[in-house]
Amino acid sequence: MAEVLLPRKMEIPNDPSKFGSPDLLHVLAVDDSHVDRKFIERLLRVSSCKVTVVDSATRALQYLGLDVEEKSVGFEDLKVNLIMTDYSMPGMTGYELLKKIKESSAFRQVPVVIMSSENILPRIDRCLEEGAEDFLLKPVKLSDVKRLRDSLMKVEDLSFTKSIQKRELETENVYPVHSQLKRAKI
Repeated sequence: MAEVLLPRKMEIPNDPSKFGSPDLLHVLAVDDSHVDRKFIERLLRVSSCKVTVVDSATRALQYLGLDVEEKSVGFEDLKVNLIMTDYSMPGMTGYELLKKIKESSAFRQVPVVIMSSENILPRIDRCLEEGAEDFLLKPVKLSDVKRLRDSLMKVEDLSFTKSIQKRELETENVYPVHSQLKRAKI
């Protein structure tokens, strides 16, 4: 008699530690639609990303500490590697959020991806010209998220390598005799 396997709930850990630091890939996802927020959160978690979701551009600005009226305190060390935002939201659009992020000295370098269910070329062009990393049509696919993650990983690895090289150069400048002895031993 054949054994019947019953379906079980699959547990997907939110453990990006295989990429190094547990906070290496932190994505801020912004969408006013509860269903779309849950969907993008699930795709990001399956792709081993740490995810923070908010329901509006205003809440995203508050989370980042960029809201002028309610200045967030204690987010100096906030590490967000990617911001994914819906374009069409009440109050403030994803495009307006993109502009505020790119105007910020603290988050200017953070890639911003705009998502929309509407394929309007002038809108897409305007977002890309303003500095959006990408413009994704909804529904966002797992392959889109993995491509973004892989691209981001390359940038993070390169940045990490450059920071190590910079520290080595600084050490050589501060301790020139020590670094000469170190080279001589090698």
